[in-house]
Amino acid sequence: MELGRLGVWISTDRLDAAQLKALLKTVEGHGYSAFWYPESRGYESMALGGFLLANSQKLIIGSSIANIYARDAFTAKRGLATLNALHGGRFILGLGVSHVPMVEGLRGHSYDKPIPAMRGYLDGMAKAGQEDLPVVLAALGPKMLELAAARTRGAVPYNVTPEHTAQAAKILGPGRILAVEQKVCVETDKAKARALGRKELARYMTLTNYVNNWLRLGFTEAELKDGGSDRFIDAMVLSGDAATVKAGLRAHFTAGATHVCIQPVHADGDFAARDTMLAALADS
Repeated sequence: MELGRLGVWISTDRLDAAQLKALLKTVEGHGYSAFWYPESRGYESMALGGFLLANSQKLIIGSSIANIYARDAFTAKRGLATLNALHGGRFILGLGVSHVPMVEGLRGHSYDKPIPAMRGYLDGMAKAGQEDLPVVLAALGPKMLELAAARTRGAVPYNVTPEHTAQAAKILGPGRILAVEQKVCVETDKAKARALGRKELARYMTLTNYVNNWLRLGFTEAELKDGGSDRFIDAMVLSGDAATVKAGLRAHFTAGATHVCIQPVHADGDFAARDTMLAALADS
């Protein structure tokens, strides 16, 4: 599997079949190598992966991430094998431990300690067949990154900075995928860009896993209050003209990323703005 330089990360739950097909055509038409999608409260990850594969030609389709509490390890391994067997080896399974509200509040499971839970899940997947299939982990902290390096093809960090990318690259070592998600807003009005960024980030700022990682990266508790400081928002959402945003994306590659998946930040339903950004950043 050749995971190219640039991919696209899109929250898919609010898009219907026609909108997803149009988006895939846009992403593929601009030459992006991969399309990444989450698993939240809407579409089930494997079923959506099959739809995205069936409606694209060459794109690598990646879950970012499939929740390990949503299906057992055997099912995840067989789903991964099935999608690759039926769609030309274009699916990469990103796995994550998710967050307490999504596990206990939504699904009614007990949220276990992340590292033992993920290690046990990978052990279960190994028992479901010995195929060498592409798995990566949603890894933020050093211990999860170490597990990703030891047991999978790499990591798909989310809501991070180039400083985190450099740390992750060092822990993962050579030969591992480091596919970093980066939010972007091609908008020269800084106040407008920051307002869009704060709205986009609001749901993440209540989740312990992200907050702890931001604190590790040097942001203060004060900077994470009241929607986030300007410094924090500017780090999480690259904004400005296309050249400025491209420079920010290159910082991840300089830090050691092997792949960057951009997530356009725009007003709700403004697909024209989304697609304009995808066009403007395709040659980053």
